Amino acid sequence: MAFGTQIRTWFEGSWHEGDIPVMKAADHGLWQGSNVFDGARLFDGVTPDLDLHCARLNRSAEALMITPTVDPAEMVEIVREGLKGYDTAVYIRPMYWAVDGSDLGVSPAEDSTGFAISLEAVPLPPADRTTTLTRTRFRRPVLEDAVCNAKAGALYPNNARMLVEAKRKGFGNALVADAMGNVAETATANVFLVRDGVVFTPIANGTFLSGITRARHIANLRADGVEVRETVLTFDDFHAADEVFLSGNFSKVQAVTRFDHTEYAHGPVTKRVRELYMDFAHSR
Repeated sequence: MAFGTQIRTWFEGSWHEGDIPVMKAADHGLWQGSNVFDGARLFDGVTPDLDLHCARLNRSAEALMITPTVDPAEMVEIVREGLKGYDTAVYIRPMYWAVDGSDLGVSPAEDSTGFAISLEAVPLPPADRTTTLTRTRFRRPVLEDAVCNAKAGALYPNNARMLVEAKRKGFGNALVADAMGNVAETATANVFLVRDGVVFTPIANGTFLSGITRARHIANLRADGVEVRETVLTFDDFHAADEVFLSGNFSKVQAVTRFDHTEYAHGPVTKRVRELYMDFAHSR
């Protein structure tokens, strides 16, 4: 089921109106879960870092042993063609999946790839929309256990149970530990904290995707003269923070107002992060 409206689908060489079928029951990507995707955004007529999202899709495919079939530059042009006529914010989702399997169907066959792009009209959440966080008993896996170096659909059931647990406790999202018990990210986005004017974020250790938007925030803040440290962070560090915010393609920046019993203001650094991102996006 789609979560947006005004859907367009690129499949087998052309754009189609609506959410058309693209996968068959025997496709490896359906019954063995060999599918990857990426997400980008159109808003205010701009598509920041679209090229980086398309390039990451191909890296994700390779990590999951799926043969990429579309050059990232060509993918960007296909997306731009499909976006013509939209007058609202759009969620852009290119995706690959394996069609055939080998070795009794378990591993994906080489050079047997499905490709599609889904465009959905989905508003960008407003700047004042905030969320809350709680801890979860579920953790991020390591590369030896799961394909953590890909934006793979197979990883998301774990994120979903984190999110469902948090919702049942009355919170908006979950702050998630890595295998060592240190903070990795949330169930849906990368995370930052602010303390005494310095911005901190968990160091990328292979248990979570170090996001494209995350990297953009770090670059923007440093260019603005703000100190940013990528380091090991504990849950106690988050309880001691002045501000906490999330970073992801869907919302770009979202302030956190509470982590379990600790409350935060929607503070000046978080607001500045959003301003810097929007300045960057509209300058492209």
